[in-house]
Amino acid sequence: MESKEMYQDFLPLLGTDYVEFYVGNAKQAAHYYKTAFGYQNYAYSGPETGDKEKVSYVLMQDKVRLILTTPLHSDSEIAAHVHKHGDGVKAIALTVADAYDAFEQTVKRGAKPYMQPHTIQDEDGEIRMSGIHIYGDTVHLFVERKNYKGIFMPGFRKLENSYNPTSVGLKYIDHCVGNVGWNQMNTWVSFYEEVMGFKNILTFDDKQISTEYSALMSKVMSNGNGFVKFPINEPAEGKKKSQVEEYLDFYKDAGVQHIAIATDNIVDTVTQLSSRGVEFLNIPSTYYDDLLDRIGPIDEDVEPLKKLGILVDRDEEGYLLQIFTKPVEDRPTLFFEIIQRKGAKSFGAGNFKALFEALEREQDLRGNL
Repeated sequence: MESKEMYQDFLPLLGTDYVEFYVGNAKQAAHYYKTAFGYQNYAYSGPETGDKEKVSYVLMQDKVRLILTTPLHSDSEIAAHVHKHGDGVKAIALTVADAYDAFEQTVKRGAKPYMQPHTIQDEDGEIRMSGIHIYGDTVHLFVERKNYKGIFMPGFRKLENSYNPTSVGLKYIDHCVGNVGWNQMNTWVSFYEEVMGFKNILTFDDKQISTEYSALMSKVMSNGNGFVKFPINEPAEGKKKSQVEEYLDFYKDAGVQHIAIATDNIVDTVTQLSSRGVEFLNIPSTYYDDLLDRIGPIDEDVEPLKKLGILVDRDEEGYLLQIFTKPVEDRPTLFFEIIQRKGAKSFGAGNFKALFEALEREQDLRGNL
């Protein structure tokens, strides 16, 4: 046991610092995330703050931070990313106690360097950062904030304007799911185990995650303290194309498929999101006919769950409620999950069939099944 504990300790993570999207138009994307998802203004970087290459809007809701970054020139690496993938996640940034050590520990275990360790400073202190490549064009950044008191980080200023819709009750990032190519899941499982000291805490095979038409495989990776979880999906053989294949076709590579964000009141959060124009997958009403027989007693009234299309699943430690948006961009790539945990530590395995059939109905409408 002792060696396992020591094995986990080389990369202590304090949580998800932020998720950065590379997008075609950050000004408009920020308006969407504020209007539809209730994010609040936080910080801004661009030509006015001395950055001539890109513009970044940082939005916040409780502990969730999103950065929306747009290139200012068509020949930049950011522009190439948007051209290839459409809007998508570039970086999952992780808060660490020592960004230099995090880089050294992961690179010596086989990680490909993305950002060399460096320190950025202003009158409010310093932030130390580094980064490594993961699947596709996605990266992990390590962010060390303990000696910084300013707004977000050096190079940013407070983001202020008169348009400030209210929060919808999103609390923190529960997990981020990656889609990788055929037979690549175990490669990336090994990467997280060997390079980052994560553990494989759950495995789903193509018999558990399948419908009449398609299948996929998934493994859930968690860091030592359980603060950071990354499920990894790969396609599996089926009669037709799975949603992972559709994602890979349109994203043109491995990448982040969805971000799950926690709430303390999913009925209230989803009611607000729906009223603001967020579209969710449609679940057949028959799913709810024997819900309590399948799941057992729950605190919530079934009728609002049925009306909103919220799914419920139970494990040994409790139950969870979850719902998935439709893709939030025109390419059928990234979407969001809203999740409320009532003790459950799992990921809704009992809902996979209903969820994937709903996804397949959407795929069929797009002509991609």
